[in-house]
Amino acid sequence: MGISPITSSRSGFSGTIEMDAPVRGRLIAVEQNFYLLDVFAEGQYSGNQLAVFRNAAHIKADDMRRLAAEVHFSETAFIMSDEPWSGAYAMRVFTPAEEIPFSGHAVLGAAYVLQTELFGSSYPQMAVDLPCGRVNIAFTYRYTAVDLVWMTHLPPEYGGTVERHAAAAAVGLDVSEVIEGLPVIQVSTGMPFLMIPVRSRLALARARVDTQKYVSLREATGVRSLYLFAPETYSADNRFSARMFAPDYGIHEDAATGAGAGCLAAYVLDYMTPEFDATDFSIEQGYEIWRPSLLFARARRGVEGMRVDVGGRVQMVARGSFV
Repeated sequence: MGISPITSSRSGFSGTIEMDAPVRGRLIAVEQNFYLLDVFAEGQYSGNQLAVFRNAAHIKADDMRRLAAEVHFSETAFIMSDEPWSGAYAMRVFTPAEEIPFSGHAVLGAAYVLQTELFGSSYPQMAVDLPCGRVNIAFTYRYTAVDLVWMTHLPPEYGGTVERHAAAAAVGLDVSEVIEGLPVIQVSTGMPFLMIPVRSRLALARARVDTQKYVSLREATGVRSLYLFAPETYSADNRFSARMFAPDYGIHEDAATGAGAGCLAAYVLDYMTPEFDATDFSIEQGYEIWRPSLLFARARRGVEGMRVDVGGRVQMVARGSFV
């Protein structure tokens, strides 16, 4: 299964980004404001770091990539305009290497910026348009401040399965550490991941990408993002621990992966609790890289198919400008 990282007929984004030689002069013609946020953060300086640029329609695609590489977070979000287009706010997301069709923590962080900087506390819902399609967002409040930001993912799509031994080898684990009886399978709710269920938090902590084995797996299956999860946590309040590696996107390891959490919610409902119509749980991530994060995920079956939602808390860290 594959989703082109920069092509979509639904949201109107298309084209390719070429890696040009370094350019002289300024990437952007005017001073460009940006925001730094921590997403899926329960406290200060935790969660997944994000940079957000507003009113970015004038920035060329390759310059967006260059700005993302300069910031060098796992993803950087660009909101095209403070004005909605056809009922939604158009945005694009770049890793340090390339554009991607969807990023959960980028969507939540960008929505938080729009809500706090533009809308105010009386704006409970909004939508953004990405290359993967339209994503609906809802806010919950504690008094007048935003508490949780939720996004509704696209319906799950399932790709091919991968042999346990090949998946284990790609992340430096023994095949016995990958849970037998559960599929190692590609899942997408906007962005595809190879879902790898591992037995314990200790096995999860030992995982390391083996570059040669990863490349072999990618060439054989098209897999580019690896999402590992274990049914053990630091806190008894949470249900899963997770890690995500995406070397091809310039992401050695992600501190919190909202897109992957949506895939996990669908996976749990379809493969781990198929007798139920709903699941609702929280996920720990980022502990191995000193960025503890907490993600909330839920999935429900309905007459129109499965609905998947992922939520979390967002902390504003800084405001500034590129000059």
